[in-house]
Amino acid sequence: MMKLGVNSVLFKDFDFATAARQIALSGYDGVEISAIKGMCEHLELDRWKEQADDIRSIATENRLEILSMEVASLDEERLIKAFEAGAELGIPIINVGPGGKSGVEGDLQQSIDTLNRLTKIAETYGVTLCVKAHVGNAIYNTPTTLQAMREISSPAFGIDMDPSHIYRGNENPEEEITRVIERVKHIHIRDCKGRTKGPGEIQNQACGRGDINLFGYCKALFDANYSGPVVLEVIGANQHSLADVSIVAAESYGYLNACLKILGAREENFAEKG
Repeated sequence: MMKLGVNSVLFKDFDFATAARQIALSGYDGVEISAIKGMCEHLELDRWKEQADDIRSIATENRLEILSMEVASLDEERLIKAFEAGAELGIPIINVGPGGKSGVEGDLQQSIDTLNRLTKIAETYGVTLCVKAHVGNAIYNTPTTLQAMREISSPAFGIDMDPSHIYRGNENPEEEITRVIERVKHIHIRDCKGRTKGPGEIQNQACGRGDINLFGYCKALFDANYSGPVVLEVIGANQHSLADVSIVAAESYGYLNACLKILGAREENFAEKG
């Protein structure tokens, strides 16, 4: 059964306790804690040990599993702290971006080499390092993702397949997911209108609001027996009210949960909070 979660970056203007409460009230099973420097640090990697007990308590109180952590950066010093925190807090997946620029062969090879090195470090901590194709970065579409998959053999490496980046890169994610699914260990998900460079207003990132065939994407995941996290990641939520961001979370849960129930990928009581 797939587990549904929300990246806490959607609640970047609020503390982690508030984010967790709203995510739980929306019906989700878990949370991806944001540790993105300069954007949203609900987990501050420079002082994660001070925060550890509070984070555990907040997750437990809200009956949420910490499904993953997003660091984004490929900075080795930060990632080692993330691996340490993940191992201690039981966070199995650390998500990063690939860095570099699209279409620059040297950047692509450097990105893959860096990910290969960092994955070997992640393996020693018992956590998985996942990367996603990202519009404008060195790994930005299915062919570049496949190249990374070929060159990084560690079992601690995974693909985080975000349909909005694939769609905005002029590919159809419900088709492309089948080519990379063997190494997919995490899903970031959101919708968008059109194949524009950016994802758009937060309301249009809510699942079901945009143009991506997200039902077809969910069906492809189900048909491939994917059982990892499916995490709503909505960016650009600064200076929005708690009601605004909570509506995006709740609306997306309703859409995704309905899709997955139709497919038989969610048990009727799986997300019951009691």
